[in-house]
Amino acid sequence: MTVNGGITRGGPDDGAGRISWGLAAVIALVLLAAGGFVVTRLIGLDRPSEPGAAPTPAATSASPSPTPTPTPEPGADIKGPLNLLLVGVDTRVSDPGWEPHADAVLIMHITAALDRAYLFSLPRDLIVDIPPFEKANFRGDRSKLTHAMSYGSRRPGRTGRPSAEQGLQLLSATVRDYTGIERFDAAAVLTFGAFDDLVDALGGVDLYIDQRVVSQHRRPDGRHRAPGNGGYVGPQMVYEKGMRHLNGWQALDYARQRYIAGGDYSRQRHQQQLIKALVGKIVDQDMARDPDRIDAVLRAMGDAMIFEGGDQQVIDFAFALSGLRPENITLVSLPGSSVTSGGSYRGERLHQIATPFLKAVREDTVDAFLADNPDLVVPDRG
Repeated sequence: MTVNGGITRGGPDDGAGRISWGLAAVIALVLLAAGGFVVTRLIGLDRPSEPGAAPTPAATSASPSPTPTPTPEPGADIKGPLNLLLVGVDTRVSDPGWEPHADAVLIMHITAALDRAYLFSLPRDLIVDIPPFEKANFRGDRSKLTHAMSYGSRRPGRTGRPSAEQGLQLLSATVRDYTGIERFDAAAVLTFGAFDDLVDALGGVDLYIDQRVVSQHRRPDGRHRAPGNGGYVGPQMVYEKGMRHLNGWQALDYARQRYIAGGDYSRQRHQQQLIKALVGKIVDQDMARDPDRIDAVLRAMGDAMIFEGGDQQVIDFAFALSGLRPENITLVSLPGSSVTSGGSYRGERLHQIATPFLKAVREDTVDAFLADNPDLVVPDRG
């Protein structure tokens, strides 16, 4: 299946639809901002033999075997620059009719040399033009970005759950139209449960908490707070400022909080910082060249992830991007503000500086642009 913008996906779990994504570190990127929907398969990384391939003839003394051609390293044909779409989607698995909403939308731009990357977020409530989408009988609308996944997931006349995979197609098209990025080389979506499992499979993550955060969703012991009085009630988990070691549920919970100083823009920053910390954890464990370890971590996430990456396999990206070190991943914060009408909140808009920044992304000149606009760079600690 071809997803808008050049993203493709394989078929059923028969080996032809193996996960296509990459960079061990990008596994961490899929955490996508503490959000996530996805119902899809998680399959192996082994490359099957070509069916019907003729056996290699035995060598004879009269006709010595030629020197074998070296096998190209996985990912040798992956060229930069690359743009990766990273999506976290809100889902309620207990409600079969619940339409997935994009809770977080991140873009990672990787330079032509594949040695530097820039990660930035688009606000979930960003007001955008969502294009028509025939598969969902959607005629188009000007609405919040978060709704694109929902509108695209609808399957008129068909039974079963709304399709997050189909919703990703409309979300991708919406983001491409807004940013001017012609195509995404890969995309990923993840569930809450998969995120928990990912962090725990890595042994937790060390993260610098840059402001005090009080959880709306979790108690100090990890249990969910009970709903009540228009919100939640009960003791609250608190994340104090400083370097902390977080397990799966803590990392997810911390990155979800937006009722904090700075609101959703602070949440975007915390999501980006967490992604970078997970990249560092994966690289420190030398997973980028250990496909068995990558496979084990992926399988720990269960059937809760969508990867869209064309014909490339996870191991291809892992090798191609193995030179991308955590210190060469720059976090970028695009400022924005609320849009109101008649005193009511309508959504968010990015400030004018986003226009030349996105142009720099398209032209692969982000490094020079940020040199002139250093205030957009998110500090590792602040």
